Amino acid sequence: QVHLMESGGGLAQAGASLRLSCDASGRIFTTTFMGWFRQAPGKEREFVAAIRWNGNVTYATDSIAGRFTVSRDNAQKIVLQMNTLKPEDTAVYYCAAASSPGMERWSSSYDYWGQGTQVTVSS
Repeated sequence: QVHLMESGGGLAQAGASLRLSCDASGRIFTTTFMGWFRQAPGKEREFVAAIRWNGNVTYATDSIAGRFTVSRDNAQKIVLQMNTLKPEDTAVYYCAAASSPGMERWSSSYDYWGQGTQVTVSS
């Protein structure tokens, strides 16, 4: 079992930055990759970014890749640095972990999910 807890969300103005953290505990060594998803009101959950143990990262779009950075602080924590925030980035952000090979972009690849942290960007 792996437990995930997100932190760092909040209210920000357009153009500002926020740093989200995901603290993992439990059988972390069983995970293959970890990722970030987000869900805006009335929309489906969507992939944002993912990172593998070898450091390989994947981003959802070029726009996100140019503004967000996913990294691993240590074995128990991954971080999503979000710069130049836009109102359309407003969503609940979820951290997730996969325990088997799969596609980082698919939510079905992930076995463990955090509770989410709210990010609200005002214009």
